[in-house]
Amino acid sequence: MTRPAPPTAGVVVLTDRWQARRPLVEVIAAAVAGGVRSVVLREKDLPRAERAALAADLRAVLTGAGGTLIVAGPDPLGGDAVHLPAAGPYPPPQHTLVGRSCHDAAELDRLTSEDYVTLSPVHPTRTKPGYGPPLGVDGLRRLVAISPVPVLALGGIETPDQVRDCVTAGAAGVAVLGAIMRAPDPTHTAATLTQAFTSARALPTDRAVTTLGRASPEAATPLPSTPHPSTEPPTTGLRPTVPTQGSSLTARSGHGRPQPQSATKEEK
Repeated sequence: MTRPAPPTAGVVVLTDRWQARRPLVEVIAAAVAGGVRSVVLREKDLPRAERAALAADLRAVLTGAGGTLIVAGPDPLGGDAVHLPAAGPYPPPQHTLVGRSCHDAAELDRLTSEDYVTLSPVHPTRTKPGYGPPLGVDGLRRLVAISPVPVLALGGIETPDQVRDCVTAGAAGVAVLGAIMRAPDPTHTAATLTQAFTSARALPTDRAVTTLGRASPEAATPLPSTPHPSTEPPTTGLRPTVPTQGSSLTARSGHGRPQPQSATKEEK
């Protein structure tokens, strides 16, 4: 099995096909064209075979651009990168990359061999209205300061200013869902948020945070620079075609516009 390249911190996209304006693989391909290199596949309501097929399609898009697919839950679906909920399992399974959702200091204290965490919600989120209370930038800063691993800020992050605030609070990057899924132009939105992250990295931060991996107590290793992404889709690297509305995977997996009565919720 090919080991995925460890993702660099930056803008990480969480999927939600019910909120996507276009078939999910097309949305992710557009986000990758805008500079995204890490994606967390959710879609936990799908049967495993369909979810694995979707993972294969998304992994091909990301691998062609040097990116990484992370699968929500303990089953990596043919890869070797997972993102686990705060509830477990403990200890985490052994994979090349393991992340976990956290929301407070107690959950951070339970970490063992995880490589990174998401902290949420930073802001109120349209994906999960009423979930919280929000940490706010100050709460994020306090938890980043005690986290033993790099942090991705998650929840209600939709604007360049919000990205910059999270990075200056010490986050290694931001995880976004609705900002990309609901975007009329995911390539432009991804490029805008990625550039905000890049510019924020040049500013003083509250904590030097590095790539997604366990932090060294002695020193932090700088992130590789993220180039300014082009808003033009790349002509190489990505797969030439993606599933369309007429494909069997699209039909089975509900790729396309959301069905409100079946909408899934954002990963905790």
